[in-house]
Amino acid sequence: MTAVRALLCSAVLLSCGLTVSAFAGDEKPAAQPATAATVELQPGTWKDITALVAKNKGKIVVVDVWSTSCAPCMQEFPGLVRLQQDHPEKVVCISFNVDYVGIKNKPADFYRPKVEAFLKKQQAQFVNILCTEESDKFFADQELSSIPAVYVYGTDGKLAKRFDESLLQEGREEAFTYEADIVPFVKQQLAGGK
Repeated sequence: MTAVRALLCSAVLLSCGLTVSAFAGDEKPAAQPATAATVELQPGTWKDITALVAKNKGKIVVVDVWSTSCAPCMQEFPGLVRLQQDHPEKVVCISFNVDYVGIKNKPADFYRPKVEAFLKKQQAQFVNILCTEESDKFFADQELSSIPAVYVYGTDGKLAKRFDESLLQEGREEAFTYEADIVPFVKQQLAGGK
């Protein structure tokens, strides 16, 4: 193989995400850049959320409670991703998935592939927790009748506002959206407003 031909093959392989050594047949996947963030999903409960809020005192913390069986949750989820991208230094975004319903032969990990696939598609490069307690218990503990629900904690670590179905107003299809409600509220909190 001539040097020019080898160089040309290397360029083609690199554009396809492969590298080539001086020896034919040594093709291997190119290493991912160190800056490429990955999407991770960890098991946990609301106690983990409480700990994360306390750990991030001084920042606004936004916790999105959602499920893959909730169309409005999935429709609004990109708003959480954009919020993190727009304010990476001052806002901590967390997703809390409540797919697990307590069926014995379907433990929380049963839902992991579907939840991870959605998170990867959304490029949710922040803390993602798969709730390991059944959703009905979580709803009862939080006195929450349905999702989506978004909790916004102030820089003092205290709950500033919970966005849920109780905010539904006549004439609106949804109780809240990121664009119309959550983002403006977070910006107000960032500006020091109440």
